[in-house]
Amino acid sequence: MSGLLSVEGKTALVTGGGSGIGQMIAQVLVAQGVRTYIVGRTRATLEATAAELSATGTCIALPGDLSTVEGGRAVAAAFAQLEPKLDLLVNNAGTMYDAPIADFTEEGWDSVVDLNLKSVFFLTQALLPQLRAAASAETHAAVVNIGSIGGLRIGPKENYSYQAAKAALHHMSGGLAKRLAAENITVNAIAPGFFPSALTPVDQPEIVEMMSNMVPRKRIGTPEDIGGTVAFLASRAASFITGAVIPLEGGMAL
Repeated sequence: MSGLLSVEGKTALVTGGGSGIGQMIAQVLVAQGVRTYIVGRTRATLEATAAELSATGTCIALPGDLSTVEGGRAVAAAFAQLEPKLDLLVNNAGTMYDAPIADFTEEGWDSVVDLNLKSVFFLTQALLPQLRAAASAETHAAVVNIGSIGGLRIGPKENYSYQAAKAALHHMSGGLAKRLAAENITVNAIAPGFFPSALTPVDQPEIVEMMSNMVPRKRIGTPEDIGGTVAFLASRAASFITGAVIPLEGGMAL
């Protein structure tokens, strides 16, 4: 039973790792001894985050644009030049667009679906050689897709493509899980509720209080909540969990 919950010594890649939920996940993984690569479009932000997180371990910036299939493949190729295997892939990069139904644009639809859904599939596909190299009957490789409570229930915003993409991401995770289980690769989704991010600004106390009052646990999420759940899914303790969608929202979906 020794090391059942440990992820020390593993290698991870976290997309959208320069800020928000991605940074929270990377923060926890680095502190737990995971060699962590973070991917994002803005090199300066990414390198600043990597430098900050490297105070507690190893965090490496890997700039790239995942909004196109070609960009995702370039990130995968760059990673393959640096590492022979990948124990944990966290597909977190995402965006949101909202507009009244009469004004909702095709560009707004496509920009969200391309990054939040399409890029997840094709980046995972491109990194399969490294995931397979890390996977064995004794030690699984893990793919964790960051979905949303917005894929479980309809919120107040008119963010139709976001709702659709996140719900589809949850379902696609099951499809990937079923296909890859025999190769010792697990695929799970996490559906976060309120966490500090560009999509959920928490710079005003009254907003935090308002959000907290909507949550049965009476608070918003922390790095330990999201990072700890990801680390658990990468640990030996979670090797028999695949195809799950884990609500991480303090009871909001109840």
